[in-house]
Amino acid sequence: MTISPAGAVASQAILHRDPRPPAALPHTQPTDPALHKAFQDFVGQTLYSQMLSAMRKTVGPPAYFHGGRAEEVFQTQLDQLLAEKLSDASAATLAEPMYQLFTLPRR
Repeated sequence: MTISPAGAVASQAILHRDPRPPAALPHTQPTDPALHKAFQDFVGQTLYSQMLSAMRKTVGPPAYFHGGRAEEVFQTQLDQLLAEKLSDASAATLAEPMYQLFTLPRR
């Protein structure tokens, strides 16, 4: 069995990874608060808007107290507002670990 040079480099990269969890790794680049906020908003709002959209597709209109066409028009705006609020409420637990991995120094 022979290992190609590309395979050898890939296996060395796997063997020499830092065993510490990503949150414990030092950050060499300064964090930009605007980037941090934009990252949290993007991750949270993308997840929650997709989740709310999928949930809405599983149920039909209610038999009583349906708002008709006006409800259908403004439902997307309500879902967007709910996604923003859910994203802000869960930013520390949902997007923070992803942001830590995103800002790790690359070699």
